[in-house]
Amino acid sequence: MCNTRKYCFFFLIFYMICVLGVAQNDINSPYSSFGLGNLSPRTNIVSSSMGSVGYALQNPYYINFKNPAAFAAFDSLSFIADISFNIVNHQLRTEMQEQSGTFAQLGYLAIGLPILRVWRTSAGIMPYSDVGYGIIDERQHVDSFGAVTFQYRGSGGLQLLYWGNAFKISKGLTLGLNLSYLFGTINRINFAEYEMENTFNTMISDFRHLDGIYISGGVQYQTTAKEKHHIGMGVVYENAIKVWSRENLLVLNYAGRYSPNYNFDTIVVRVGDDAIRSTVKMPQVIGAGFSYGYKDRLLVAADFTWQNWKQFSMTRSKDSLRDNFITAVGVQYIPNPTSSKYHNKINFRAGTRFSSGYFIINDRPISELAVSVGLGFPIRTFNTRSSVNIMFEYSKLGTMQRNLILQNYFKLSFSFILQEKWYQRRKLE
Repeated sequence: MCNTRKYCFFFLIFYMICVLGVAQNDINSPYSSFGLGNLSPRTNIVSSSMGSVGYALQNPYYINFKNPAAFAAFDSLSFIADISFNIVNHQLRTEMQEQSGTFAQLGYLAIGLPILRVWRTSAGIMPYSDVGYGIIDERQHVDSFGAVTFQYRGSGGLQLLYWGNAFKISKGLTLGLNLSYLFGTINRINFAEYEMENTFNTMISDFRHLDGIYISGGVQYQTTAKEKHHIGMGVVYENAIKVWSRENLLVLNYAGRYSPNYNFDTIVVRVGDDAIRSTVKMPQVIGAGFSYGYKDRLLVAADFTWQNWKQFSMTRSKDSLRDNFITAVGVQYIPNPTSSKYHNKINFRAGTRFSSGYFIINDRPISELAVSVGLGFPIRTFNTRSSVNIMFEYSKLGTMQRNLILQNYFKLSFSFILQEKWYQRRKLE
């Protein structure tokens, strides 16, 4: 094995260990306290730059997570690795207050390679949802107790580890299946501190570990007209499944302001072997997309997704959820991919995504609108199609109406795609 492969394998393994070792997210989003938190679009940087489209896209030089049938496009002699990193600035606004912060996070890791003439495979890890919030609701009046200050804290999130396989069924028709392992921890701590004298305060600590295995599938059909018009269609289906939940629940009473050094009066302890075991029902998902390409220069795509969050259920979760509809549209333009001039080979991308929202607060669905742009830079060092990709995305979640919170996100993402020829035999002259 050549040195490049050794370094690649070392870096991939190290990156995966880092991702698996991440136990807490740095996001600050009050809306992540609902359901499973803020959901990730689960797309690579190329697709994210185009509004997170991907159901109908196929490309031999990058890994399309949105439809496992797209893995069939991998070159028969190549290995692909894709790694990403994000820098996020968030702003929270109400009619009275404003708060902001910046953090960095690991993105996804994925590899793809050929197995047989009609069989391609891919494996990777990526975020499924993020939870991170700290909310103080001061001096609320409660009958018989007077003024009460409530605090809500949350952290954690879910990760998705997948193994995908795609098969060429006939000319233009491909079928893909993903075997996925969903895992992670969602931590929530709630406090109630009373102003009334001789009254004990209460802390409820709920640490929930989720994990489960499920199968999803996708189909794509690609055709070409007059050797310059490329049309693609794709469909994806994820069945409603149940994942296992182990919930460590601790309820304490304490005097004064909360401090770990205080003596507590324990009310409920369900930890370790006594943890509460149950199941969480995940939503059913159906997605469909369409793409049109012209001479490998222009690419336009649109996706439509339905998520059945009405059927979601989790013990002690009383959130008001509804079905979520997501629409995404994106475009990519390459001035001249066969040109000898470097600037003509740069990929220009743009897109938008709208999510109707899967939870309701004050009788109002919390929708999300995102706009993204990106660039793809070929790497001349390699004699293959490796590239560096940059994306900037602005997203708006929520509203300031009805005493709600408006969240503005500014995300700068980077990815490195390594595409290398691995299976060519050397010829001796």
